[in-house]
Amino acid sequence: MFGECHAHVIMDGKNYKAAVAIHKEKPDEGAIREHLTAWQQAGITFVRDGGDAYGVSERARELAGEYGIDYRSPIFAIHKRGHYGGIVGLPYDDHQGYRDLVKTAKLRGADFVKIMISGIMEFDTFGKLTEEGLEADEIAYLIGTAHDAGLRVMAHGNGDAVAQAALNAGVDTLEHGNYMEEETLCQLAESETIWVPTFSPIGNLVGCGRFPDEQVRAILKRQQEAVQFAFERGARIGLGSDSGAYLVSHGQGLMDEYAFMKEAVGRENVGALDRRLAESEKWIRKEMKARKV
Repeated sequence: MFGECHAHVIMDGKNYKAAVAIHKEKPDEGAIREHLTAWQQAGITFVRDGGDAYGVSERARELAGEYGIDYRSPIFAIHKRGHYGGIVGLPYDDHQGYRDLVKTAKLRGADFVKIMISGIMEFDTFGKLTEEGLEADEIAYLIGTAHDAGLRVMAHGNGDAVAQAALNAGVDTLEHGNYMEEETLCQLAESETIWVPTFSPIGNLVGCGRFPDEQVRAILKRQQEAVQFAFERGARIGLGSDSGAYLVSHGQGLMDEYAFMKEAVGRENVGALDRRLAESEKWIRKEMKARKV
């Protein structure tokens, strides 16, 4: 079984606010163990978390060995104050503030730095994001500073300009990456960046009644076509479901993600896909890990 390369143990796939509330005083070990058990029962032995502001993924990493899981965490994600990202981490106001957060994450044993550089999709409107995201020079600073600190970078980013800026700055893994244009996808394919496209938070919305199915299907189709295009050009692709997001349950979410991924590249390419996914996971396991520098 492949590993889960994008997860959120603080979430439960049902109700984000309720899930977070139980951890606000301190990480709720019972909930953490429930999610670790779900991954274990699904045969998942590697999990890369996206972090949170309450120490939940940090505690999950401490407990994961009991479940045979190699667990990685940035401790918390980092976002610019006033921009999307409070859902999973801590804000910075200026460059000094960002450097301080990177230092704090490193002191707490972060395996990598997670940055938030754009908003998310408006699922009821194809092609629209909640916000366009940070400027290219800001993105370059965030990535370069983390690299200078000896840490790899996981970047949440949607939209073509944001993705292109992250690629130009040498981001290690790009998460989501919706609405990239062909030129940027070609750039991705020529880079060393691993793309984790997270289909499940889109595809699993179909039929739930929360958003218009027509719009959701259009967003999913666009992302699958982009993955097919990039895959055919040799892009490095990783498997991560955004486990814990709405309707993306821990364990099953990865099964859903793999199904969407196979549909994107075509059944005839599953063997090549499996090799590509395994190579990407191997790199993430080796490189996105705390180390002394």
